[in-house]
Amino acid sequence: MKIRENVNISTLTTMRLGGAARYVIEVETEDDVPEAYTFASERRLPVYVLGCGSNIIGRDKGFNGVIIVNKIMGMGIYSEEEDGRIELYANSGELLDDFVKYSTDLGFSGIEALSAVPGTVGAAPVQNVGAYGQDISQTIISVRAYDVLLEEFVEILKTDMELSYRHSIFNSGKTVGRYFITKVVVGLRRGELKPPFYNSLQRYLDENDIHEYSPDTIRKAVRAVRESKLPDPAEIASSGSFFKNVYLTTDEEIKAAEAKGIPVWDGGKIPAGWLIENAGLKGMVFHGMRVCDKASLVLINESARDYADLDAARKEIIERVREKFGYTLEQEPMELGE
Repeated sequence: MKIRENVNISTLTTMRLGGAARYVIEVETEDDVPEAYTFASERRLPVYVLGCGSNIIGRDKGFNGVIIVNKIMGMGIYSEEEDGRIELYANSGELLDDFVKYSTDLGFSGIEALSAVPGTVGAAPVQNVGAYGQDISQTIISVRAYDVLLEEFVEILKTDMELSYRHSIFNSGKTVGRYFITKVVVGLRRGELKPPFYNSLQRYLDENDIHEYSPDTIRKAVRAVRESKLPDPAEIASSGSFFKNVYLTTDEEIKAAEAKGIPVWDGGKIPAGWLIENAGLKGMVFHGMRVCDKASLVLINESARDYADLDAARKEIIERVREKFGYTLEQEPMELGE
């Protein structure tokens, strides 16, 4: 367990904003986790859990508490294959993309569309991470976690996670901060995904005359599509998808949107990227934050000096979209600090 003092949050997050954290503790084993919480408790400091910082925005005043950085590694077969199905596990500090590759190398389908999604395995159930028609709720079976309230490790089943669009018990309600996820178990199967696929993915497959949809083929195609339009947060300061898609819940809302020429996808989804682009904001710079030229859903930190710049940019973008279409966008990344 490695403990550091006065570490800038900007160095721990891919948007590269944020003041100093009082302490940063890197945990590498399950045994480190209770020790880290004891360290914080003895000093009466709050705790924040961080993976690779790709979905976190740091605030200017920093965090007078303990950031626990998850470095618990390892993955493998949780239960043997039976009737073409298998359960795999990954410890929570592993990169999600590495776990996806592990599963597709074994020939199993279920999470291949999550290829190249930034972040750790432990963050996947927190946000119910999803892409190209798949999300972790479709395959997750359980997580192992340290229960801060009970001070012991517990197993939490999918049925108890309350998973929905970018929502779970881990990021909403009274249980926020109660669990430190150390392991994720998913159930996968042999076989192929079935078309039709998302437009950009289908277009790539058609343009490259690909008609075989094995897990490995889809993984490579998804990576190619993402790399063609999404900046790598490790190289270009961003937080991936910055705004949540808009979901309509009634037939009346859907008909009203379609009457205005707004695309509504299955499930009542209006792509936030479409709204931003068609509000004329693609490529524009607001207070040092650029709306990505290739994917309007992404904000790039070109020259923002602090959280206040990002806040001002976000407000302008939200207001422009609201004025144009009448929908209020919501931010996807969580925030850390004061």
